[in-house]
Amino acid sequence: MELRDIEIFLTLAEELHFGRSAERLHVSPARVSQAIKKQERAIGAQLFERTSRHVRMTPIGEVLLQRLKPAYEAIQDAIAEVTTVDRDAAGTLTLGVMGAQMHDMAPILTRFRARHPSVELRFREVFFSDPFGALRAGEVDAVTTWLPVREPDLTVGVVLREEPLHLMVSADHPLARQESVSMEVLGDHIVPRLNGPIPAYWEAAVLPARTPAGRPVRRGPAVRTFYEILALVAAGDAVCTVPDEGRRYNPQTDIVYLPLHDAPPVQWALIWRTDRATPLVRALTQAAMDHGDSTTR
Repeated sequence: MELRDIEIFLTLAEELHFGRSAERLHVSPARVSQAIKKQERAIGAQLFERTSRHVRMTPIGEVLLQRLKPAYEAIQDAIAEVTTVDRDAAGTLTLGVMGAQMHDMAPILTRFRARHPSVELRFREVFFSDPFGALRAGEVDAVTTWLPVREPDLTVGVVLREEPLHLMVSADHPLARQESVSMEVLGDHIVPRLNGPIPAYWEAAVLPARTPAGRPVRRGPAVRTFYEILALVAAGDAVCTVPDEGRRYNPQTDIVYLPLHDAPPVQWALIWRTDRATPLVRALTQAAMDHGDSTTR
């Protein structure tokens, strides 16, 4: 039974009149009659009693109505839901990225674009000196950042990946010849002071205020961008911890990246404003989740 024939049957069951049913469906009464006869032949039983004065459902017709109506409504609801999602998904999604996150997210973004080809995907660089400002100002829809994020107005979505922490030192620094170092060495050196509206707990996840033994980590010159940190470290004025993406995307002959063998891994996640969880943000999150599932199989 085709969907249009089901619609004709349900309409006639409601109207119990061939003419009114035809008007509602914008077809001829003959088309309604043909569809019902076709259904009756396929079922092998009469669905409606017809006389010159009335149309009445048979017991077989009543049973079919009880079974078909919920199924038809479920189909209509599914079509309406998909149509709404597609309509809402048409537009622009602006993603705030910190560092080289856009490159690491390439497989996720490819999956997202394949599912939503009509969406314009834009990017804006977000600096660690103000990790949440663009998001709160509505300038971006979502941001990639390291965890933890404990902001009451922000939602932490899917974890995108995790990577080890390294220590950047100048090529002629005494530590440069080490194969790896401990977080404890931070107590012996100066690190940059991150300048901006940065929650202390968030900064400490990458650049702690104290060593594992409790010694204070001294802060030096203020910086706002990663390239300012590179210049400071290359000059020998500071050392600095950095997620592994720094090593991968910023190799320099005057800087050495040392593994921190006792540092916990850095987790990167997608976050957004809780009051602006748009369909596109949810779609990007789903693409990230599906990508994660596919890589663990």
